[in-house]
Amino acid sequence: MTATLYAMDNGKSVSGKESGVLLEWVEISTSDNPEFAVIWMHGLGADGHDFEPVVPHLGLPRDLGVRFVFPHALMRPITINGGAVMRAWYDIIEISASKGQDEAGINHSAGKIRELIGHQCEKGIKASNIVLAGFSQGGAMAMHVGLRYPQKLAGIMALSAYLMFPERLQSECSDANGTTPVFIGHGTHDPMVPLSLGQSACSELKAGNWPVEWHTYPIPHSVSQAEIMDIGHWIRSRFSNTS
Repeated sequence: MTATLYAMDNGKSVSGKESGVLLEWVEISTSDNPEFAVIWMHGLGADGHDFEPVVPHLGLPRDLGVRFVFPHALMRPITINGGAVMRAWYDIIEISASKGQDEAGINHSAGKIRELIGHQCEKGIKASNIVLAGFSQGGAMAMHVGLRYPQKLAGIMALSAYLMFPERLQSECSDANGTTPVFIGHGTHDPMVPLSLGQSACSELKAGNWPVEWHTYPIPHSVSQAEIMDIGHWIRSRFSNTS
């Protein structure tokens, strides 16, 4: 497996980004003609290379062709970090499900993520064969976009994340993804995104009848080998049950 950087947007600032211009991303394919895709968003201050090393450790079978797409978020100032400019899907004023949310930034990144899904569909991978995944605020974006996406997805994966605007979910979720399986993993010692926010996301989704697979790990704001193994098993299960 070889990683390739696709530079279709210079990603230098939020301003002036016209619709239809794709983000940069790192791509790893497990076969020459993948049938499935995982679009995996990084956390605050990281980039698309962050989870690239995870792919060989997922234990995916050799005959399962998967294209992993790791996009780079745009650069933006982050209030919670004193206005420092870094890659982020949206500004963070405070860690919260609803209070002080940068809705303009969230909507902008949501559009960019939907464009990436559409791009994979144009390349021949059905939406129903795509998993939307992410870590931390990337995981929050995965749930935010995936639960509202108008075409059926294979699954949604959120690691060390939280559900944004839970009070609006039932009115905004799409019928197509009303029963889409969701994997939620969270560290029990997470000092950045409290475990309670992950638990709340799990409870909200279960209350809405989404099939949620909930996992906790004795780790801080990170992923562990045990979590990677669980992710690999879940991805295999999702791609063996797509149509």
